Amino acid sequence: MPTPAEALALILDRVAPLPPRRLPLAEAQGLAAAEALVSTEQVPPFTNSAMDGYAVRAVDLAAASAEHPVRLHVLGDLAAGATPGRAVAPGTAWRIMTGAPLPEGADTVVPVEDTTRGEDGGDWVGVRAPLRLGVHVRHAGEDIQAGLALVPAGRALRPGDLGVLAAVGMPAVPVHPRVRVAVLTTGDELVDASERPGPGQIRDANIHAVCAQVAACGAVPMPFARVRDDRATLTAVLREAMQADAILTTGGISVGDYDFVKPILEELGARRVFWKVAQKPGGPLGFWMLGEKPIFGIPGNPVAAMLMVEEYVRPALRRLMGFSALHRPVAEAVLEDGWSGKPGDRRTTFLRVVARREGDQLLARLTGPQGSAILSSMLHANALAVIPAGMDRVEPGGSVTLHLTELAEDH
Repeated sequence: MPTPAEALALILDRVAPLPPRRLPLAEAQGLAAAEALVSTEQVPPFTNSAMDGYAVRAVDLAAASAEHPVRLHVLGDLAAGATPGRAVAPGTAWRIMTGAPLPEGADTVVPVEDTTRGEDGGDWVGVRAPLRLGVHVRHAGEDIQAGLALVPAGRALRPGDLGVLAAVGMPAVPVHPRVRVAVLTTGDELVDASERPGPGQIRDANIHAVCAQVAACGAVPMPFARVRDDRATLTAVLREAMQADAILTTGGISVGDYDFVKPILEELGARRVFWKVAQKPGGPLGFWMLGEKPIFGIPGNPVAAMLMVEEYVRPALRRLMGFSALHRPVAEAVLEDGWSGKPGDRRTTFLRVVARREGDQLLARLTGPQGSAILSSMLHANALAVIPAGMDRVEPGGSVTLHLTELAEDH
């Protein structure tokens, strides 16, 4: 039986990023760049005005003052997108708008509020103070130079990235696509969340929680809810689920008379990589490969199911989607209330905790009872405390390692 670290390594060693696609920027938000993106152009592409005002030669303004403004002949108006037809010569200026190309001969822009015009609206402007050479001018390439590295391979594209890529003339980029994940919940006892359970029935929490986890990591859930514990039905649904890039089943994975998932998968040609992990909650985890398609069989217990998706499925899906960062942040914290477990237990234990920072210290408290059936423990958890195998007690104030999750809002 592998340890959690060994099980995760067995999974990640067998999955690889899906083939990249070139997608328009409008569809690339949140996807991983399939290669390093480098600018082939400069931004801005030409030297332009940063202000509404007048394009001038700074040397012409050296003697300007409020009492004796320098008068310049105005050659015309330059709007953004226009092209100047004449150069700025000594004693002249162009009236210029923000973003318009700086005319040849000009090296400075005087803000319009620092000037005066004749009452008759004549073709001259008065400048009341000298200006530093180059002020209010945006030079070609001052933002981005050709050859500048923009986005490394494997990083999720953010809104700012998309804006920069558009500015340098990349309307489409190579990215790894979102993984389509078939999510099956199995069990005759399950009913929809909208139904009142009858005798022996429970509402299907897994289809909602697990699909939400899949979507939260950027993948696309394909729900197959409440599949009956019937061999023929489950076989048919698993065959249909093979259209997805990955398959995730909950329930039907143990050793009961109605636990059909394992034998059916292997009848369909899936190769078992491992079965069970030395951890609690969630020991009965199975992992298969069908060609290059990963298949996860996770327990039906809702707490165990969410933990398995968080610790094993999420990193695998992120690798399939080409992300370079696969894992949650890890941090050391003080467990304020302590914990005690079963003496001699050789399994790794995952505790649901609420973590908060006080000064330079990270503090954590248990969310309450830690039984594997206590689904409410997920309501406030924003981290998992990982208790190594063989450790059966953490004293109040003792140190623990946290996986900082997004199972709930930060506190």
